[in-house]
Amino acid sequence: MAENQPAVPPSAGRDESGTAASGHPLEPAVELARRAAGRLQEVRDYTCVLVKRERIDGELTPYESLFLKIRHEPFSVYIHCLGPTKPKGQEAIYVAGRNNNQVLAHSTGLKKLAGTLTLEPTSARMMEGNLYPLTNIGILNMTNRLLTRETEEMAFGECTVNYYQGAKVDGRPCTCVEIVHPVPRKNFKFHRTRVFYDNEWQFPVRTENCGWPARVGDLPPVMEEYTYQQVRLNPGLTDLDFDTRNPSYGYE
Repeated sequence: MAENQPAVPPSAGRDESGTAASGHPLEPAVELARRAAGRLQEVRDYTCVLVKRERIDGELTPYESLFLKIRHEPFSVYIHCLGPTKPKGQEAIYVAGRNNNQVLAHSTGLKKLAGTLTLEPTSARMMEGNLYPLTNIGILNMTNRLLTRETEEMAFGECTVNYYQGAKVDGRPCTCVEIVHPVPRKNFKFHRTRVFYDNEWQFPVRTENCGWPARVGDLPPVMEEYTYQQVRLNPGLTDLDFDTRNPSYGYE
């Protein structure tokens, strides 16, 4: 393995373009995702800024930025909306096994009169403008979704996988893994997936998934895009970081 580059398993092999030369083309990509999930199990907690956009009901949402605090055990999330899609200052807290497994949220503006709301993670209000519930947020969950999908797609052909060095995310060197299914099939969720593995951390910090173009020559439509920036690993988050009584939060 070259220094600071994710290792592609030698058993899979690659041709000059970077595509697997033997076995299923997804084999090395699946192995990368599996190793990344294992690496993330060693991360206790982290803070970051998530920049995302998603296609909901056929419409691609604008970019939205969220400041996150995430702890893996017990799974805990603090979200502070940085905007601009949703009002700045909205906050949400979720801790697995606490608060009846519900989200403690509050809004800004006129809705702030309602105070702290207790909501199911999959409630209409929490899912508004989101493809996935809050319980699915985070780099580990993103990696596990990728690993599950890639593993399932290994049962089928019509796939090319390429690896590109020299990419950067948030100024950090990354390796881009590009997976393409040229023909739309019910077995494939996306036409093209690009996963950006941080070369030092060995796990993904960005994914983008695109559907099939409507016409030949058109760009593939973005379906979902997630970029984790300003990642700070293992800062030592405590219960207070996931408590509405934290004096630095806007809960009342």
